[in-house]
Amino acid sequence: MSDALIAEKREDMIAAARAAMDTAYAPYSGFHVGAALLFDDGAIVTGANFENASYGLSLCAETVACASASHSGRRTGLLAVAVLGGMGGAVEAAISPCGRCRQVVNELAALGGTDPLVLCVGADEIVEMRLSVLLPNAFGPKDLSSLRPNV
Repeated sequence: MSDALIAEKREDMIAAARAAMDTAYAPYSGFHVGAALLFDDGAIVTGANFENASYGLSLCAETVACASASHSGRRTGLLAVAVLGGMGGAVEAAISPCGRCRQVVNELAALGGTDPLVLCVGADEIVEMRLSVLLPNAFGPKDLSSLRPNV
């Protein structure tokens, strides 16, 4: 069922990520990124990067999308993530989530016990892989459960 939903919503996810990219705030790098998260009820939640003059405080599109999903009460059922970006908002090569974003998406996925499909969208290609391929042996909530019984 989830693979069928991903196939059905694939183009909608990409369009939503592209629309999100148009709202990016990237005055320092000029690199605009949009992300879309697909949940098992068909909902799509988006995010765009938001840069900061103190570069380390910038927020990536995937992190913004995950925070937005959590804020709206979506902490389980993550099926897929689409990400795209480029200089000035022009999509060229397929990009993948950075290491920090892989970890943030992993946290959200772990809450629902999923291994989401990640769509890395370029102008002429879409590279698809599971999050577990992008972040093998990920550190997550399971690693803390033996230390803190209420995690």
